[in-house]
Amino acid sequence: MNECEICKYLGDKNSLVYETKYWKIFLNDDQAYLGRCSVNLKRHCGDLADLKPDEQKDLFKVVKLLEGALRDAFGAVMFNWTCLMNNAYKAKIPKPHVHWHFRPRYDKKVKFAGMVFEDLEFAHHYGRERKLEVSSDVKKKIIEKISENLKVRAK
Repeated sequence: MNECEICKYLGDKNSLVYETKYWKIFLNDDQAYLGRCSVNLKRHCGDLADLKPDEQKDLFKVVKLLEGALRDAFGAVMFNWTCLMNNAYKAKIPKPHVHWHFRPRYDKKVKFAGMVFEDLEFAHHYGRERKLEVSSDVKKKIIEKISENLKVRAK
């Protein structure tokens, strides 16, 4: 039986930012929104309605930690959370997996790791066309900065 795309992704050590008992946070390759991550349930589950109470409770801890960490790290002002799972239904046999797309939003330019990140659509729906892939060195620095702030907040 083939694994779903998210289950395969759960083993990615290079993009891992943080994990809790039930969730793993990964930095997205696309950093048009500095600190963009995915928050993935560790077990395979295809429907939000099927989350266990402990997973739900842990998710809200992740929300609080991640939003605080991005405020501290880069000055994020607000956050867009989406749980779409549309791509799973493009397959003949859909294998959805609960995960969240997390986009921090900024009301001013952010300078980090020799780059300038700018949220051109602040306070509007995020742009699907915009993409910004960063070097592996910059990606590593972003992960380190977010991870540091998450660990401090988790204490």
